[in-house]
Amino acid sequence: MRVLLVGAGGVGTAVTRIAARRPFFDLMVVADYDAARAGAAVAAVGDDRFRAERVDAGDEAAVAALLAKHGCDVLLNATDPRFVMPLFRAARKAGASYLDMAMSLSRPHPERPYEECGVKLGDEQFALAAEWEQAGALALVGMGVEPGLSDVFARYAADELFDGIEEIGIRDGANLTVDGYDFAPSFSIWTTIEECLNPPVVYEQGRGWFTTAPFSEPEVFDFPDGIGPVECVNVEHEEVLLVPRWVDARRVTFKYGLGTEFIETLKTLHLLGLDRTAPVTVPGADGPVAVSPRDVVAASLPDPATLGDRMRGKTCAGTWVRGVKDGRPREVYLYHVVDNEWSMAEYGCQAVVWQTALNPVVALELLATGAWSGSGVLGPEAFPARPFLDLLTEYGSPWGLREQ
Repeated sequence: MRVLLVGAGGVGTAVTRIAARRPFFDLMVVADYDAARAGAAVAAVGDDRFRAERVDAGDEAAVAALLAKHGCDVLLNATDPRFVMPLFRAARKAGASYLDMAMSLSRPHPERPYEECGVKLGDEQFALAAEWEQAGALALVGMGVEPGLSDVFARYAADELFDGIEEIGIRDGANLTVDGYDFAPSFSIWTTIEECLNPPVVYEQGRGWFTTAPFSEPEVFDFPDGIGPVECVNVEHEEVLLVPRWVDARRVTFKYGLGTEFIETLKTLHLLGLDRTAPVTVPGADGPVAVSPRDVVAASLPDPATLGDRMRGKTCAGTWVRGVKDGRPREVYLYHVVDNEWSMAEYGCQAVVWQTALNPVVALELLATGAWSGSGVLGPEAFPARPFLDLLTEYGSPWGLREQ
């Protein structure tokens, strides 16, 4: 397997460090708009299977040419969601498979944003599914940790743990702190603003997909491995759009443990218009400059990839499932916990970016060995779960199951 990894930020760098320990690929080209960042990621692994290149992720022709130049048969997208569609199209143009960890962006309903869906996450990609299927090509979408591993858990629950499922709810929580900062998100603030301030999506059989107000339906969820109770709220996320396509469940939700302080900060950003992506004109040393308010917020905060040495605690991604088995009610939580102290000592990566990066590498290995195969635009739950979970354990990062 020959891989083009686009994006050498925190997650992309973690991908290289995880993949370097595995033998399933012959070449991984690490490409980034910042050539120095790509070079640093490659230099850090000290493995001649890796090469660095510079590329603009928004330039489809350049990405397709880079795939052809190195004979890459798969593109792994480790950029933010703004670049999903150009990279998705570039892979199809070059005849390569495609993997991402976040799907094409949504747009709220213009008149009823908190009742009806507008353009949903992934709609632009699924609109091209027939083209991929007819070509016998695979786009594996939403293959990070959430979405990604959480979807694999949903498939596993449906196949092996339940006869019928009432609700699948992704529940994400952590007890991470960052020394020296009052506010320092552990993941991309650009993406966090996008998913937390957009109208959350809920799925119900008979009703389909619909939206609610941001931060709706608060609940306290008790997370394992010492993390404990965390208040979680509805957030827009890909699992709600993916799981119902392949798994039979009466209701699907996603709730994120944000905490009161984080929610209030996001509300303030929205109130001030600092969550907007459309450029505004501001004075500059050489005259007026057009800048995106959200990009300014992101540039003003520390890079999450650099915070590992200051972080303490654990992060948990998981899937809560309620249904029936052998005629009796059953409720379980399937989960994956990463301790930041461990991920820093073992890989030099902070826990959240390492946990996100781990899962596409596992998926790439399953594709390389033929344990997973398919064509079209497919989510993780379209594939058998057991090979993934077994390989995840082999990578030294086991998952857990808790009866509720």
